[in-house]
Amino acid sequence: QVQLVESGGGLVQPGGSLRLSCVASGSIFSINDMGWYRQAPGKERELVADITNGGRTNYVDSVKGRFTISRDNAKNTVYLQMNSLKPEDTAVYYCKMIVVRSRYNYLEVWGQGTLVTVSS
Repeated sequence: QVQLVESGGGLVQPGGSLRLSCVASGSIFSINDMGWYRQAPGKERELVADITNGGRTNYVDSVKGRFTISRDNAKNTVYLQMNSLKPEDTAVYYCKMIVVRSRYNYLEVWGQGTLVTVSS
């Protein structure tokens, strides 16, 4: 009933930039926190950044100063601007949202994943 569609991944040179987008659609009253996670080959999925419905942000130490998470509530969209990319940023990136369908109906919804490859 609620779907997240990601876009913006691809191949980029070290030091380059990418902007990921994630759009929610379906039966939505509001969205609480939004976040971006990533999973590199052979590693566990980790939280990269999240943002509350009040705009408070949090980042994993390895991306601080390079990545910026933002949201547009009118568009049900979360973005991840990634600058100064490093090979160790290579991973499949997933967005996640806590969707409020009603006062008593909350859903944790994940995107399909988008591959980011940083390679020289």
